[in-house]
Amino acid sequence: MDKESMRREDRRTTEGEARALLERGEYGILSCVSRQGIPYGVPLNYCLLGRDICFHCAGEGKKLDNIEWNAQVSFCVVGKTEILPGEFATIYESCIAEGRVVELFDAEKLLALEGLLQKYSADFMAEGLHYINTLKGQTRVFKIVVKSVSGKARKKRKSVQ
Repeated sequence: MDKESMRREDRRTTEGEARALLERGEYGILSCVSRQGIPYGVPLNYCLLGRDICFHCAGEGKKLDNIEWNAQVSFCVVGKTEILPGEFATIYESCIAEGRVVELFDAEKLLALEGLLQKYSADFMAEGLHYINTLKGQTRVFKIVVKSVSGKARKKRKSVQ
């Protein structure tokens, strides 16, 4: 959603608001494309390391095949929503990050795994650190080096006349 492509400018959020949603989001959808040009979107747990988005996965699969072919991806997070049936509308907030995926190794890989642990299992840090240490060789860790983040939201109901 760059400035030229957003149809509803009145719904554009600030970059800060978009980044705040990215920070507090529970999960996101990673979108990539296959060698055959077939789009693929997959939900992921993630954490942020600085400005970048980190995720982990198994050692092989469609997502990794696609990223190997084309590392340019987008990542979408949807926050709070509320359907307004009588107004034929929805209150929503969303953001899209665009960037390039790179694999993490060694200290940066561990930092990302610890970030995931802190985000999703903060009450179990000791057990989680043991789990990471035991299985770190069986998982791959990546980050999206974020090039841009934009957001869009409808924050209120229509005013009743």
